[in-house]
Amino acid sequence: MERERNTNAPTERSVKLTRRSLFKRAGLSMTAAALSGGMAMAGQAGIAPKMKNATSVASGRFVSPVMEKLSAYMSEASNHALPDEVVEKAKEHILDTLAAMVSGSDLLPGRYAIEFVRAYGGRRVATVVASHVVCGPIEAALANGMLAHSDETDDEAPLGVHSGCAVVPAALAAGERFGISGTHFIRSVALGYDLPPRVILALGGKDVMSRGRKRVYRPVAAGFGAAAAAGCAASLNAQQMRWLLDYTAQQAAGLPAWRRDTQHIEKAFVFGGMNARSGVTSALLVKSGWTGVMDILSGPGNFFEANAPQADPAQLVDELGQRYEVARTNIKSWPVGSPMQSPLDALRILQKRRPFSADQVKQVTVRIATRQAAMVSNRAMPDICLQHLVALMLLDKTVSLQSANDVQRMTDPAVLRERAKVRLIPDAALQRLMPQRQAIVEVILTDGTRLSERVTAYRGTTRNPMTRGEIIAKARGLMTPVLGAAKSANIIEKVFTLEQVKDIRELRPLLQRV
Repeated sequence: MERERNTNAPTERSVKLTRRSLFKRAGLSMTAAALSGGMAMAGQAGIAPKMKNATSVASGRFVSPVMEKLSAYMSEASNHALPDEVVEKAKEHILDTLAAMVSGSDLLPGRYAIEFVRAYGGRRVATVVASHVVCGPIEAALANGMLAHSDETDDEAPLGVHSGCAVVPAALAAGERFGISGTHFIRSVALGYDLPPRVILALGGKDVMSRGRKRVYRPVAAGFGAAAAAGCAASLNAQQMRWLLDYTAQQAAGLPAWRRDTQHIEKAFVFGGMNARSGVTSALLVKSGWTGVMDILSGPGNFFEANAPQADPAQLVDELGQRYEVARTNIKSWPVGSPMQSPLDALRILQKRRPFSADQVKQVTVRIATRQAAMVSNRAMPDICLQHLVALMLLDKTVSLQSANDVQRMTDPAVLRERAKVRLIPDAALQRLMPQRQAIVEVILTDGTRLSERVTAYRGTTRNPMTRGEIIAKARGLMTPVLGAAKSANIIEKVFTLEQVKDIRELRPLLQRV
């Protein structure tokens, strides 16, 4: 008798089907989870999905409203006229940064940068400032970025970003590569300045700064500015700008270990050379045909997910075309770090009000924000050591590029005597006022006289701006010892008449060393 078939027992075919269906279901579940995660990240970033389903996010076709607006604005920047006051500010910052490059060529980081690109070689495309070197645009951007931040002469954008030393070298190198006009160059620079403060704000703004992430995010933000400037010079379209931002995000870096560098070489690379180089690299890769992720600002594995999950990407496009960051960027009147600007201003005011000599001073007390004090107290580098710079101010009545970078004077007995009189006090009340870099300076003379001055906005800030004449005087003072008076005067004239320049390569003979 035939055994009764158990219809409930699985057949070989049914087992295979069951396994296949299980794998299929598992795969669908994993895909759904991944897609929902990507959508969740987009939601956390404040980005509403444009497509009807989540598949577009994982497939790479999704472009967030923030990215759409940002990439469109960047691609159109070269054709959009800027307000007259923004053009003027852009020219002032171009001149200030070129002057920093020229003066930086004689400092250790600048000399190393020039020697590196000279040995590296490459096509004769772009100028290395204050040298005879003409090389590839990527190498020129690296060298000029380091020149611009060889010391602390360069400008400072809101939230402490060193924009100029990354943006101007990138715009210049890419501009020479594509032979852009002076007007196009100005617009590229202005666009470059627009991004770094917005990147900081998107990453968390003041809250991020208060947790000490500033030292990491400043170079990251500057890299996006350099890329925007180079991308504008390369005339990338909106789609290419999205890929530009993708490759820039992949190159973003800036470990705070640079603070341990005692010769300013690594700092010059991290703040200037690295960012200018990566920005030009991104622009040239995309211009040559490289593609990438459509939107690095949203979806799985995006830039904000990796760096700051609490980010607000909408800050990237806030008031674009209305708030021009180049017009909100400070130019330093002193060739030293930003925390020392207000204390030196205060001493200059006191010396004018009641002239005194170094031997008449018994004690100098300087109060600045607590975090600023930690950055500049008894540092090994002279241009960011507050006690040393105050001592120079007492002896010389001023601080110059040469004195601020004269390492030998840090061991000069006369300087050390004055330095012993300086007392630096970290002030919590002033810390709460940051990013305003305020300072309170009190001088006690040997006859008992007490002099005090509080500086709420140092000369060169947007609240206490330098005049065009003052900016020209600073630039002339930095460039003349290197290039001579005639060339320096010609550079100044050329910058303020950039609209008449048909090809930015016209600046090359002026910028090269005699």
